[in-house]
Amino acid sequence: MLLNLCIIGLLALIFNAILEKLKLPGLLGMLIIGMAMGPNALDLMNPVLMEVSMELREFALIVILLRAGLGLRKKELNRVGKSAIKMSFIPGLCEGAAIIAIAYFVLNFNIYEAGILGFTIAAVSPAVVVPQMLELKGKGIGKDKEIPTLVLAGASLDDVFAITIFSAFLSMYFNDSVNLLKQFVEIPVSILFGIAIGIVIGVGLIVMYRRLKIRDTKKVLILLSVSILFNQIDDFVWANSLLGIMAIGFILLEYMPAVANRLSAKMDKVWVFAEIILFVLIGAQVDFTVALQTGAIGFVIIGVGLSARSMGVFISLLGSELNYKERLFCVFSYFPKATVQAAIGAVPLSMGVAHGEEILAIAVLSILVTAPVGAIAIRISAPKLLTRES
Repeated sequence: MLLNLCIIGLLALIFNAILEKLKLPGLLGMLIIGMAMGPNALDLMNPVLMEVSMELREFALIVILLRAGLGLRKKELNRVGKSAIKMSFIPGLCEGAAIIAIAYFVLNFNIYEAGILGFTIAAVSPAVVVPQMLELKGKGIGKDKEIPTLVLAGASLDDVFAITIFSAFLSMYFNDSVNLLKQFVEIPVSILFGIAIGIVIGVGLIVMYRRLKIRDTKKVLILLSVSILFNQIDDFVWANSLLGIMAIGFILLEYMPAVANRLSAKMDKVWVFAEIILFVLIGAQVDFTVALQTGAIGFVIIGVGLSARSMGVFISLLGSELNYKERLFCVFSYFPKATVQAAIGAVPLSMGVAHGEEILAIAVLSILVTAPVGAIAIRISAPKLLTRES
């Protein structure tokens, strides 16, 4: 497996550099390597690596969330808070509802199967969005109105909303006595509880870092270890660990800014490796033959879903200080799909849900279409639609 990792790393770095030279997002090169070497193409991936793929992708997602938390300041969140909250559920709800309608009336799915499909697709990818927003923050692009912070915070919450509703429809498929309204009520409770636990962990780390003389490298290892542990036990404490992990970074930055900035710099170095692993393994999950099974209806569903999501973004930003160009950039930023779809796309099929194959096929197609298109749209539109801080 070690040799396999070395080959993957070198090829991913080469393709990343080539695409960056072409002014395209480097992550596309990593996706290409994963798709080419994966079991659905050349089958050059070590089977052991594929077996631990989920755990490695979870690790990379934790790195993303910590970097996001370490880049969020209280005054920035205060400025975009209301819009970020609306962006966290209105676009996803619009997209999910539009896809449910098509699946129910056109594909003859029952309402539960349609809901499973709708909220498998209705989740933006933090793996694509968060790194690009952090890059824009570093360059001062959109800083005057904290637009990268708005997208970063909204996209992180968007995933939580989509996964929760997906789980509710999946539960109702097997047990129709499950109360959807109760599931909706549990979402904010889970979010708030997760954030509360993250704050407590963050305060605990601050006390530890202040009392003990620990090298920054060891502080990063402790931070990663605690976050991974939190992520593993979140089901037992009934809390959303994703936002809790972001809260850990946020608290560190708020009360130990000098240390947090140093840790953030080290996390950026960890991300170099984590990014390769994440996007190569996401690419390896993609099966072109499955995606092609959807035919034209798959593209129609994705197109209608994105149109509804775009409408939801504009609705969310009504009354905000953003102008039309800036709102259009937010629309593009909410296009990419990859992380959630790769994680849950095959779940309905594995659990015996009728139309599970179609759900998986459309999930795979959504990655193939929206991840590159969304990443390119963000990269190209940001300098043109947003102002740069002098």
